[in-house]
Amino acid sequence: MPKGRILIAKPGLDGHDRGAKYVAHLLRDAGYEVIYTGIRKTPEQIVSAAIQEDVQLIGLSLLSGAHNVLFRRVLALLSENHADDILVFGGGTIPSKDIAQLEAMGVKAVFTPGTSADSILDTVSRLLEKQPSVNLHE
Repeated sequence: MPKGRILIAKPGLDGHDRGAKYVAHLLRDAGYEVIYTGIRKTPEQIVSAAIQEDVQLIGLSLLSGAHNVLFRRVLALLSENHADDILVFGGGTIPSKDIAQLEAMGVKAVFTPGTSADSILDTVSRLLEKQPSVNLHE
C-alpha cells in the first residue's frame, strides 16, 4: 500500500522539468503514489487534477520567477474548491527572500536547488503525518 498520494506539477510557461521529474522519481522510489502532470499547466488544471486524483500533497516546481503569483493562485483555488486540506510544497529557483512570504501564504515547505533527497523525503513524511489518514483504494 502506498504511503500517500502526491501530485507533482509544473505551473506556468516554464518548460524545464528535470527537478520535478527527479522529485517525482525520488518519492515514487520511496513508496509514495505520484502523479506527474507534465509541463505548462495552469493552476486550474493542477487543482482539478489534485482533486480528481484525491491527493494529499501537491508539489509545485517553478523556475520562471512567477512563484508568488502561481503558488498563491493554486492555494486560492484549493480553498475555493473546499480542498484546502491538500497541502502544498514547492521547489525550484526560488530566492531565499521569497520563502517566508510563500510560507506565510500557506506553502508548507520550499526546496531550493541542492536540497538533499533525505531532506525532501523527511519533509514529505512529516507533512503527511499531519494529514488525516485516508483509504487510498476505497
